[in-house]
Amino acid sequence: MRKLTKRQRRDVRAIAAREDEDIDFADVPPVLDWSKADIGKFYRLAKKPVTLRLDSDIIASLKYLSPGKARQRKIKT
Repeated sequence: MRKLTKRQRRDVRAIAAREDEDIDFADVPPVLDWSKADIGKFYRLAKKPVTLRLDSDIIASLKYLSPGKARQRKIKT
C-alpha cells in the first residue's frame, strides 16, 4: 500500500475529527452485495509464531490426509 501524501493525511485528520452525525453520506449508495469484497486488503490481523508438540501418529495422519504445507492450516486450536 502506498504512503499517503501530506494533503491526504490532512484530509484524513479532518474527517477523523468530525462526529459521525456531521458526515453526509447522502450521495453514497448502500452496499447490499458484499460477495466481491476484498478480505484483508486494508487490515490484516497480526500473526504470531506458535510451537506445537504432537505425537508422531498424529503427525503421520496429518501428512497422509493433507500433503504439502496445507496440513499446518488443518490444525485448529
